[in-house]
Amino acid sequence: MKTILSNPSTEIIAGFHALSDPLRIRVIELLRSQELCVCELCEQLETSQSKLSFHLKTLKESGLLRSRQQGRWIYYSLNLSQFLALEEYLAEYRRFSPVLPARPCLDPS
Repeated sequence: MKTILSNPSTEIIAGFHALSDPLRIRVIELLRSQELCVCELCEQLETSQSKLSFHLKTLKESGLLRSRQQGRWIYYSLNLSQFLALEEYLAEYRRFSPVLPARPCLDPS
């Protein structure tokens, strides 16, 4: 008997959408080990603040990032509870849908 998974929530959909862009993945990678301000992110990503702002907004609205303002700068960090929610969503597939090993491709020649 197979269990049917419920429809993903808006938060889950927003989280996966936020992770669908290479620049946003790079932001996440930079924030894995420490909180960074916008200026540090711009410098390390070699991109303009205006371009980065759009991506940071998407990540923040998805719940993957937290922000805090200190003086003129906004500092960003990962919101690990949202990553946990995405991980738990994916774990449901692993639990109820065993992943089969890939079949070797047969060379038609």
